[in-house]
Amino acid sequence: MDGLILIDKPVGWTSFDVVGKIRGLIERSPQRTDHKKRFSVGHTGTLDPLASGLLVLLLGRATKYAPQLTKLDKTYEVTMRLGMISTTGDEEGTKTTVSDERPGRAIIEETLPQFTGLIQQTPPPFSAIKVHGKRAYQLARSGRTPALQPRTVHVYWLSLRRYAYPNVDITVRVSSGTYIRSLVADIGRKLGTGAYTTTLRRTHVGKFQLTDALAMERVGIETLQRSLIDVRTLPLNKAPAA
Repeated sequence: MDGLILIDKPVGWTSFDVVGKIRGLIERSPQRTDHKKRFSVGHTGTLDPLASGLLVLLLGRATKYAPQLTKLDKTYEVTMRLGMISTTGDEEGTKTTVSDERPGRAIIEETLPQFTGLIQQTPPPFSAIKVHGKRAYQLARSGRTPALQPRTVHVYWLSLRRYAYPNVDITVRVSSGTYIRSLVADIGRKLGTGAYTTTLRRTHVGKFQLTDALAMERVGIETLQRSLIDVRTLPLNKAPAA
């Protein structure tokens, strides 16, 4: 079974949980034709356990396309909470009150465009980036502060969907490698209120859409086979070597 599958990852699952579930289904299937001990399954961009939405998986020989597909732009629906910051940038962390000021909708609309285009962004301490061979979140959880360097990312557009203090709902289109938690924290800092991410849902990866994804409760060997996309039919710039 070689190809690409779109999955709607639920909150509470890690990306590795989803990979493990799919791998187990295929390895136990009597329809499996390869004779490898471990079936190859990979994803093209992780989602945190508290995030939900579109996870693009590659199965079997299609995993060789991962380097191209991980570079695709992504779209997220985000809810940010004003007035507080979080040590992790999301609901899991320790919260600190920053301000009880309630900026008007006009201020929000004026501020968001300032975070579009090419911007410098420092990844959050609780991220999967490696620092001296260890994941940043491992260092952060042990009480150390990992030294993370700013990186250039591209925020194509930000759209305000709803504002009802303290919650701001936005949709954002970004380049691969952009950290939404850092973006939200930077917006909160600019507003002078602080902010952290309360909900995060990925709706697009490149041209792939969440509306075409399989919910985890519907995943089975038959639905996987029916939903499998042949990567060779996709308009990729260059096919990897066989």
